[in-house]
Amino acid sequence: MQVYNNQKFPYQVRHVWGYLLPKWLFQSRLEEKIAKYHKNHPEQSEYIQQRVDYYCKLQNTTSLPASALVLGDFRFDKKYHFSYFFDTYQYLKYFPNTSRFCCEYGDIVTVPPFPTIVKSRPIGDDNENSILLKLNRFRHFNFIKDTIPFAKKADKLVGRGFLYQKKRIDFYTKWFGTRLCDLGQVNPEPVHNEAWLQKKMSRREHLNYKFILCLEGNDVATNLKWVMLTNSLAVMPRPHYETWFMEAKLIPNYHYVAIADDYSDLEERLEYYMAHQDEAQQLIDHAKAYVSQFLDFEREDIISLLVLKKYFEKTGQR
Repeated sequence: MQVYNNQKFPYQVRHVWGYLLPKWLFQSRLEEKIAKYHKNHPEQSEYIQQRVDYYCKLQNTTSLPASALVLGDFRFDKKYHFSYFFDTYQYLKYFPNTSRFCCEYGDIVTVPPFPTIVKSRPIGDDNENSILLKLNRFRHFNFIKDTIPFAKKADKLVGRGFLYQKKRIDFYTKWFGTRLCDLGQVNPEPVHNEAWLQKKMSRREHLNYKFILCLEGNDVATNLKWVMLTNSLAVMPRPHYETWFMEAKLIPNYHYVAIADDYSDLEERLEYYMAHQDEAQQLIDHAKAYVSQFLDFEREDIISLLVLKKYFEKTGQR
């Protein structure tokens, strides 16, 4: 299993090749593909259905607006971000050309008025019109191998990020330059504080620190997924948005180091895990176990197809 796949070119080639092949090659295999997986992995059925129902919460049959896209007309265009389009098309191509759907690409933080395929949605009970797919996956599900034990890492929190949102600016205002934080703003403008401006830091450089800051930006904290597969601890308040990663299911102080929404207890939380490294290691193990469920790529494909299958059923198309 190739977990640490950091090569963008093969990802792009694979998607373009799948786009050029006629859709009927995939459409004729949909039911067989799903049935074969269930036959070979019957123990996975309950788990898979739970994931499908989590991503597509539609309970009753509903209709789509006249503006819905038709799959037969859904072609790549420069108005679509490459990754978003192809991450959607990768699974849509298994369904009839007459299939209709709505999609919104980008950092979506509100619930659409109609059932819509999105990358992100607000956490809550009233988000059933937000149908999650694994979109922009190269950016969000791209991992790095960490060989440095927690005990050998620096006793600091590291953070490098774009500072546009008030919640990120507030964190830097409170904690930049303090003894347990190595923080830096990587976007040159707007300048909030000249001292904050720092060069970008590679993911591998982040691994030298015991703690890595994972603050939400426009929607989710993009780095949270790869951080949770390392030997460092993710540090963040409780999330407000979620993606295919099911951030709402993360347990504070079990999968990540939870801090207050106003960041006031940061030093207390860092010092606790520096003094209790056995508990820190337990969090690391829990985080890695959580991430592992997204690394079975065959199962991930089946779940994605079943999410769309349910979406089309609940919009009266199957």
